[in-house]
Amino acid sequence: MKQGDLVVRKSYGGDVLFRVEDVRSERALLKGTDYRLLADAPIPDLSVVRDPESTRATQQVRIKVNDSLKRMRQQREQQAIQANAEIRLAAQQAQTQSQAQQYFELPGKVLHLDGDGNYLRKSMQLYETMKVPAHGVHAHESQMADLLYQLLPQVKPDIVVITGHDGVLKSKANGDLYSLGSYKNSQSFVNAVRVARAYEKSRDGLIVVAGACQSHFEALLQAGSNFASSPGRILIHALDPVYIAIKASYTSIRETINLSDVVNGTISGIDGVGGIETIGRCRKGLPKPKAAAIASLKLMNG
Repeated sequence: MKQGDLVVRKSYGGDVLFRVEDVRSERALLKGTDYRLLADAPIPDLSVVRDPESTRATQQVRIKVNDSLKRMRQQREQQAIQANAEIRLAAQQAQTQSQAQQYFELPGKVLHLDGDGNYLRKSMQLYETMKVPAHGVHAHESQMADLLYQLLPQVKPDIVVITGHDGVLKSKANGDLYSLGSYKNSQSFVNAVRVARAYEKSRDGLIVVAGACQSHFEALLQAGSNFASSPGRILIHALDPVYIAIKASYTSIRETINLSDVVNGTISGIDGVGGIETIGRCRKGLPKPKAAAIASLKLMNG
């Protein structure tokens, strides 16, 4: 057993695939490959996985991920169709038919802080695929509050994602789930949310998505997050916070993010993620800038 090995826990029926982060004496520190879970286990309880794609846990996750991504793309297509229809109607009413197809979108900018470098790479790839402007930073959960204090005035995001790994401490599993001391990283997430909310008090001025597996949902909401995990103290998928950020980025500032759509559209569902009514961060404009002008601006900005 060595660092980097892919393993499952025998005592849990191999339900979650982990990567070994560290080996200490007869125990191993584990990080979920698909779920934002931090755990440890005795080495005899671990079984090395040579072909992760063949495991039941991985196959079930892949099905859920594909379904979630399909819903995300369908929702984006529906938003684009609706926006086109609205612009066309406005143009007809103003008798300026030539402007009907010339609108452009300014999706909300995301600042994504992640306690896991592999998850951050996957998240940034999805932002790029969905054409969401995003700035990603890999940092330990305990450093996120201090980093946000520096980054928020520099990046000036519309949406902040604060995530990584979390979990209920084994010694507290049957104890007080409403105490922050019962969680591995929820206190760090709460501290970071407070910094974000001190920077921008309005929950519509800055949307905050916070938490990981089994995080203290109520504490994160009370600290000022718009969306958080985990109401049911369950595992959440690595891309659940990203899905919510993309939904917020492309929802118009004239509309409230549909809570049912965004929560049920995540891979983990309503026990994994919850939130409050929030206005979107996407702005539309007319006329559409010329390609040459956009290229010129990019050159000027380096």
